[in-house]
Amino acid sequence: MSTPQSPQRPLPDHETLLTRWAGLLTGARDGAPGPDPRPYGENLLARWAEPRRHYHTTAHLVSVLDHVDTLAGHAADPVAVRLAAWFHDAVYVPERSTNEEASARLAERALTEAGVPAPRVAEVARLVRLTADHDPAPGDTNGEVLCDADLAVLAGSPQQYAGYAAAVRQEYGFVPHDAFREGRSAVLRHLLGLPRLFRTPYGHEHWERTARFNLGTELELLSV
Repeated sequence: MSTPQSPQRPLPDHETLLTRWAGLLTGARDGAPGPDPRPYGENLLARWAEPRRHYHTTAHLVSVLDHVDTLAGHAADPVAVRLAAWFHDAVYVPERSTNEEASARLAERALTEAGVPAPRVAEVARLVRLTADHDPAPGDTNGEVLCDADLAVLAGSPQQYAGYAAAVRQEYGFVPHDAFREGRSAVLRHLLGLPRLFRTPYGHEHWERTARFNLGTELELLSV
């Protein structure tokens, strides 16, 4: 069974990520002129590297981008999905519930200024907002790809999943143990109650069973 790549693998260096961003943004303009992509990429990478982050880090960004690459053939607009991956947790404050909305607004401002056509900017912002609940409508192939790529971490090896769960707990270190256990358990039960965790054919075939096993195991451990 294919599983997502390990989040512990070496990350691309800063310049490699900036080059990846610049190629994406330039192509997203559909030939229209625009400002230098580099400052936008620098700003995004600085956000993903904020010290308060433990799971929503540059490693998570790269993981989501790589999984979008795996699923891109399913998307109607892979460019919009990749842009949404760059922005989907660009604003992240664990104490707040408005991170997706703030990230979407950042995408709207930055991409408009950077010369991306308005319809694509709107689609990117819509996709970023969709990551608040990971519930794309039937036929929303762009949303299915982004949400599956974002949730692919659930289908890692037991060691990878344990590292993910520990990083999430560290991000919410300000929450008392009992309150975290109650809240996290509710999230896990919600996910396990969904008819499908993964909406793309590839994600459902390759990741669904492993993700459900990992979620069930974490839920059991939280109840001990």
